[in-house]
Amino acid sequence: MDKHHQQLPLAKCSRQQRCSEWVFRDVPSDITIEVDGGTFSLHKFPLVSRSGRIRKLVAEHRDSDISRVELLSLPGGSESFELAAKFCYGVNFEITAANVAQLCCISDYLEMTEEFSKNNLGTRAGEYLESVVCKNLEMCVEVLQQCENLLPLADELKIVSRCIDAIASKACVEQIASSFSRLEYSSSGRLHMSRQAKCEGDWWIEDLSILRIDLYQRVITAMKCRGVRPESIGASLVNYAQKELTKKCSLWNPSNQQKVDLVSGLNGHERLVVEAIVSLLPIEKFAVPITFLFGLLRSAVMLDCTVACRLDLERRIGSQLDIATLDDLLIPSFRHANDTLFDVDTVHRILVNFSQQDDSEEDMEDGSVFDSDSPPSPSQSAMFKVSKLVDNYLAEIAPDANLKLNKFIAVADSLPAHARTIHDGLYRATDVYLKAHQSLSDPDRRKLCKLIDFQKLSQEAGAHAAQNERLPLQSIVQVLYFEQLRLRNALFCSYPDDDHKPLHQSWRISSGALSAAMSPRDNYASLRRENRELKLELARLRMRLNDLEKEHVCMKKSMERSNSRKFMSSFSKKMGKLNFFGHSSSKESSSPSKQSQRTDSKLTERT
Repeated sequence: MDKHHQQLPLAKCSRQQRCSEWVFRDVPSDITIEVDGGTFSLHKFPLVSRSGRIRKLVAEHRDSDISRVELLSLPGGSESFELAAKFCYGVNFEITAANVAQLCCISDYLEMTEEFSKNNLGTRAGEYLESVVCKNLEMCVEVLQQCENLLPLADELKIVSRCIDAIASKACVEQIASSFSRLEYSSSGRLHMSRQAKCEGDWWIEDLSILRIDLYQRVITAMKCRGVRPESIGASLVNYAQKELTKKCSLWNPSNQQKVDLVSGLNGHERLVVEAIVSLLPIEKFAVPITFLFGLLRSAVMLDCTVACRLDLERRIGSQLDIATLDDLLIPSFRHANDTLFDVDTVHRILVNFSQQDDSEEDMEDGSVFDSDSPPSPSQSAMFKVSKLVDNYLAEIAPDANLKLNKFIAVADSLPAHARTIHDGLYRATDVYLKAHQSLSDPDRRKLCKLIDFQKLSQEAGAHAAQNERLPLQSIVQVLYFEQLRLRNALFCSYPDDDHKPLHQSWRISSGALSAAMSPRDNYASLRRENRELKLELARLRMRLNDLEKEHVCMKKSMERSNSRKFMSSFSKKMGKLNFFGHSSSKESSSPSKQSQRTDSKLTERT
């Protein structure tokens, strides 16, 4: 500063006054400056020598000898003007990251440039910003935080953009340096990167959480353009969301939903935060935990965020649904009191997104493979995991009295047919729904049970279904039919030498395809009777098998004692005595092939 200004005698106003006043001790003030939040009684000469704006105002009213100037909408208010006044009076003060943004804005507003005074406030503040602040990430974040109350002027002066670029560059450099520090040689001599639970170059994540959402959004966007790792971006988003949306970080823990304590009265701010975070999510899968995505979705549903925001979250969740848990899917419903306990519609859309990945695989055969942005088709193991998850989800929501049949069926039928290799889980969920909704009509019960492929039930589930009185009669008949089919196939597979094709090739029936000549009750009685006959036949076969084993032992002993001719003679006699399917009387008993033909004829007449 000029020596002249450093020698000016100054006196500060008392603390009891509303604003700070700087006056010469022996010279009365000749101008009063009014700003937002305070009034300053000062002298024209120090102000005019540094500020072009005040010089112009004084020059315009030279004839009337102006003694009062109003500077409304001054950036930074009285605090910023006090710093500028101190500079004009030659008072030494320290430029820091906490006030450099205010000094840049106030110097621009008051036109404190080199045009009016050498080494003016604007030049000093700009040099500090460039040479000190932009070299340090933490200071850039602090300056950005100060700029929140100085917009849009701070943006016009490019203070915000310079700090954002500096933060993105520093974070990228830190990440590269951290990556090099993690390089190491394996036992085979190859260079690889060691895995760490948390990257040392991501220490800036905590610093960014103090920014306002609009500035934070711009910082993350700049980082993504600079190539910062998606995992680091995701970790920053998780940290920011936890601090902005909750007092306790339990929003993302669905198993502990009662501890969620949302900031009350700030729904508009929270909605803005959720929508901004969703727009910043990396496109890479697994960049953020799926529990975090479900937490965002719960918040989006509760805060009534835009449809585009919720659909984006549902699409992202659908692409990695195979790693979700049952607690993740249990999204509370925030609608009217007569709605379901859980948000079934949202889960249904997620399942549709997951299933469409499988459909997109078929669409890739038309030559547009390289133009398609569709996600890859899920593997069969992923399908199997999701099918189990859906069945468990259905069993969980089935007791809800407000759950409509069409919603239950829509969720159960949202997966392709090949997703379930076994229908035990779906049968269990259906049984729970039937038990909780006993007022269902018979047509609705049949419609519900059409979801189940009774041929894919395990032996235990089939035995339970055969005695389940909640199932419609037609479904019970199908269960018994397939149980009989399984038993017959087991019987014929025990004798592969018999030239019989597997019966399931010709015995398949669809639901509702029973014989029209007989009533369902007669069919049910007939099938039970044949089932008992087959069990008896199986018992007789086991007894015959024991006899064959005994005869085989006798034949081995006979072979050891006799010569080959006697052995062949004995063998022929033994084989002549054997009767696999008949009784002791060979005339009245029939051969296995004939008996099988009679059985097939019975089945043909019945079906």
